[in-house]
Amino acid sequence: MSEGATTPKPPYYCVIFTSRRKPGIEDDYGAASARMMELGTKMPGFLGIESARSAEGFGITVSYWESEEAIKNWRTHAEHLIVQKKGRDHFYEWYESRVGRIERAVSFKSAK
Repeated sequence: MSEGATTPKPPYYCVIFTSRRKPGIEDDYGAASARMMELGTKMPGFLGIESARSAEGFGITVSYWESEEAIKNWRTHAEHLIVQKKGRDHFYEWYESRVGRIERAVSFKSAK
């Protein structure tokens, strides 16, 4: 199990992407998702990502970024734009993307 993204001391930014996938698109979606993960993690200003999806197709992905400019560069990246369109046309029943500024962060890790 992943421990989540390691982020710097605030402030920094996040993009919260919630969605419901259409059924029966796992193969196409998996390939596109893997490519976006590969590409996104190499973008300047990328800090980390956390993602979860239910068996019913509801998902939440939170990506962390140094600045709003870094988010804009990712949002408008040519290959990402193509996959965004494919998401609207093929992958998702619906989605919503929200952008926020992280002002405070608190963490805990058990000594086990």
